[in-house]
Amino acid sequence: MLETLASEDKEKYQTFWKAFGQVIKEGPGEDITNREQIAKLLRFATTNTDNQIQEVSLEEYVSRMKPGQEKIYYVTAETFDAAKNSPHLEIFKKKSIEVLLLSDNVDEWFIMHLAEYSGKSLQSIAKGDLNLGKLEDEEEKKQQKKLSGDFESMIKQMKGILGDRVKDIRLTYRLTTSPACIVNDEIDMSGHMQRLLQAAGHTTPDIKPIFEINSQHTLIQRLREEQDDNRFAEFSHILFDQAVLVEDGQLKNTNEFVHRLNRLILELTST
Repeated sequence: MLETLASEDKEKYQTFWKAFGQVIKEGPGEDITNREQIAKLLRFATTNTDNQIQEVSLEEYVSRMKPGQEKIYYVTAETFDAAKNSPHLEIFKKKSIEVLLLSDNVDEWFIMHLAEYSGKSLQSIAKGDLNLGKLEDEEEKKQQKKLSGDFESMIKQMKGILGDRVKDIRLTYRLTTSPACIVNDEIDMSGHMQRLLQAAGHTTPDIKPIFEINSQHTLIQRLREEQDDNRFAEFSHILFDQAVLVEDGQLKNTNEFVHRLNRLILELTST
């Protein structure tokens, strides 16, 4: 009945979805036998529509996939605006690849129980080492490998400064306009999921993010040329803290971030 309603009267189905959508999203985890059928009923906001209305089905998404696209991409965040403006979307916008924008509290839970749809695996764009498969530009990949040697010394220095705040530091392929971002390892819980569990009173493991820097960004290029070790350290911490904040994360010491930023502003404006 719901499938018929969704196909024959999208406006009525949208009314139904607004009222019961979050309950339907519990289906893939609660009713494994009917997971595929329930997945057909799901609706999402995506970068294709660029608005908060959840009206795109997985079937529609798959029908619009790029030739050679092997995965259904998604990003999770605490709010729609945070998902819509995630720096992880930059390479996807550049290549016009549609991404599901997930911001309901239930999304982190349901996505754990829906590994694939129509033979296409679901992939977080904020986890693991980005691999776009056939959609990647081979020339861009060659350029990235070439640059990795140029930034090896800088990355080593940043690792010494940030220490156990990060699991790793590496050059990024996913950014085009932002200087840096944080990602989680493929096997790690997302930062958003950690915050949801903590808000519910659960204890979560201390997961270190991977810090990715954009070698094409002017800030990163200038930082590579910085000769003052103290200033290099200040900038490294600020870039990392900014990346955490962009992901709606929380800094353990906001006062330190503010003081560090103020020191740099005073130093730069006095010269």
